[in-house]
Amino acid sequence: MVNLLFCGNDGVFDGVLTCALSILHRSRLDEPFHFYLFTMDVRHLGEKYTPITNEHVRFFEDTVRAYHPENRVSMFDVSTLYAEEFAGCPNEGAYCSPYTLIRLLADRVEGLPDKMLYLDADIMFNRDIHLLYDIDVSEVEYAAARDHYGKYLVHPNYVNAGVLLWNLKYMRETGILARARELLRQKKLTFADQSALIRSTTKKKMLPQKFNDQKFLHKSTVVRHFSKRLFYLPYPHTDNIKQWQIERVHSVFGYRQFDDIYEKYQSLCAQYAQSGKGEHIQ
Repeated sequence: MVNLLFCGNDGVFDGVLTCALSILHRSRLDEPFHFYLFTMDVRHLGEKYTPITNEHVRFFEDTVRAYHPENRVSMFDVSTLYAEEFAGCPNEGAYCSPYTLIRLLADRVEGLPDKMLYLDADIMFNRDIHLLYDIDVSEVEYAAARDHYGKYLVHPNYVNAGVLLWNLKYMRETGILARARELLRQKKLTFADQSALIRSTTKKKMLPQKFNDQKFLHKSTVVRHFSKRLFYLPYPHTDNIKQWQIERVHSVFGYRQFDDIYEKYQSLCAQYAQSGKGEHIQ
C-alpha cells in the first residue's frame, strides 16, 4: 500500500485531483494507493476556508478506484485539533493559509500508517511515484529535497516542505511535530510550518532536486512542484501558476508532458457537470 497525505480546503480540490491523476497515470498500479485528506472548517478566518466536501470525497474515491479496486480515500476533519493547537497563535495568518499548518497534526490523528508521503496540492508527478516512495527512511524522521531558492538564500540544506517522505513512527518517538507546534505557538516564523519543522528536525535524509523540482521540468524530474517562482522576462517578477491552470501551463511553461492527464481531468470535469453538480469540479 502506498500511503499519501494531502491537506487543504475545498478550493484546492482540483490540485489534489490532478496530482492524484498524475500519480495514477505515471506509476505502476500493481499495489493499491491510500489517499488521506486532512481538512477543516475555519471560515471565521476567511470565507474561502471551507472544508473539502463529502461530495468531492465520494467523487475522488470513485475516480481513484477506477484504477485499482482497492484504492482508498480517507478524510479527517481536524477542525477541533486545529483549534486546540493553533487558535490565536502568531502563525494563524500563515503566508499561504492556515491549512499549511495542519500537516503538523499528523501525530495526533489516530489510524495513520507508519510511512506516508505528504504532498502539497500544487504538484504533478512526471515519473513513477515508487522512485520516491520506496526510498528507505527507516532511520530518519523524513526525507526531503532542497528548496530551490532557500538553498541559496538561507542554507545549502534548507528543505522545501511541499514533498515530505515521512517515517511517522519515528516522528512520534522523537516528538518532532509536537516541538514544531510549540514553536508556532511561541512566535511568528517566516515560513510558518516549514520553518518550525526544519528547526525541530532531529534527523533527515536529503533527496536530489528531481524529487521536488520547483522551477524546471527535466526528463529526470519525478515531482514538478508548481510553487511560486521568479521570472526574469519580460521583466523580473514572481508568478504562482498552478497545474490546473492548463492554458497558463501551456502558454507560459510550454509543457505538453501532462496533456494525457489533462485530457482525463477535463473529461472528469465534464462528467461532473453532466451529473448536475456544477460546471466545475471545485
